[in-house]
Amino acid sequence: MKILVTGGAGYIGGTVAGLLVQKGHQAVAYDNLSHGRRDLLPAGVDFVEGELSDRTKLENLFIDAKNQGAPFDGVLHFAALIEAGESMVHPELFFRNNTASTLSLLEAILAHGPRRIVFSSTAAVYGEPEVVPIQEDALLLPTNAYGESKLLVEHMLAWLNRIHGLRYAALRYFNVAGAPEGPGGITRGEAHQPESHLIPLVLDVALGRRQSIKIFGEDYPTPDGTCIRDYIHVSDLADAHLLALDALNTHDRLIFNLGNGKGFSVREVIESARRVTGHPIPVENCPRRAGDPAFLIASSDKAIRELAWKPKYTQLDDIVRTAWVWHQKRYAM
Repeated sequence: MKILVTGGAGYIGGTVAGLLVQKGHQAVAYDNLSHGRRDLLPAGVDFVEGELSDRTKLENLFIDAKNQGAPFDGVLHFAALIEAGESMVHPELFFRNNTASTLSLLEAILAHGPRRIVFSSTAAVYGEPEVVPIQEDALLLPTNAYGESKLLVEHMLAWLNRIHGLRYAALRYFNVAGAPEGPGGITRGEAHQPESHLIPLVLDVALGRRQSIKIFGEDYPTPDGTCIRDYIHVSDLADAHLLALDALNTHDRLIFNLGNGKGFSVREVIESARRVTGHPIPVENCPRRAGDPAFLIASSDKAIRELAWKPKYTQLDDIVRTAWVWHQKRYAM
C-alpha cells in the first residue's frame, strides 16, 4: 500500500510510518515540523513539508500520485495540537488547527484522494466518564477544548461517511508512552518541545534535567488522590492503526478505544520510574489543572475482539523501561 501519514514526523505518526515501511508498504509523511522532527523520521519514509490547512497542496499531492501511477491507498491522520491544558487557555488555536484544518484535508480527500482514513481521536471526547472502563458507546461530553476539537472531527467524518461514502475509523486512545523496539534497538521516542507528558517529564527528573515532578491535584476521588490514566505503548498503538486501516476494506465506519484496560495514578507512574531508573524523583504538589478528569480508563475489548488486536506491552514498568532507554539516548546524541 501507499499511505499518506499526516503528522508523520511526530512521535506517534513517525512510529506508524516506520511500521508501514517495515511491513513493505510506502509511507509518505506530511508535516509542517512545528512539533515533529525530520531527523527522527524512520529510514525509508518519504517526506513532504506542508500545512494541514493547505488544501491545494494536499490535492496536488493526491493528483500527482495518481498521475505517476501510484495513487494513495489510504490516509492516517495524526496532525494536531494535543495539549489539553493549553486548549483551555487558547481554545481558538485548537478549533482552527485540529478541526478546521482537518476539514481541508477531508475536502482534498473527497476531491482527489482515497476514500479511506484512520483518524487519531482521543479519550478526551468522553470527558468525565460515568462508568470505567469506558466503552465506545459512553456519553461524549468533553471537559476541555482539545477533546471538543477532536469530537467535532468525528462528527464531520460521520456525516461524510453518510453522504459521500467516506470510510473512516476513529481511534480513541489514551496516554501514549514508551519507545518502539526494533531490530536496531530503540532509535526514537517522545521528543515534544516543550515537553508536557508525564512519563518523559518524570524521566527528566531522573536525568537531573529537572529538580522535581509536579503533581497537579491531590484531592481527586481516587485511591491516592491523583488522576488515573490508561497508558498504551506506542508500538501497540501503531499495530492497531494498521489493523484498522485494513478493516476499512470491508467496513464503512469503525470506532475503537485503544488502551491497556488498566489505570495508573500519577503517583504510581512516579513509583514505576523510580524502580526502572533507580533514581529518587522528588515531587512538587500543585493545584488541579482545568479540564482534567479524575479517571480515564479504556475498555479495549471491542478492538481486541473485532480487529484481533493483541497489545504486547501491558505492564507499566515495561512501558517506562522503553521510554527510559530512549530518554537516555536522546540526551546523549
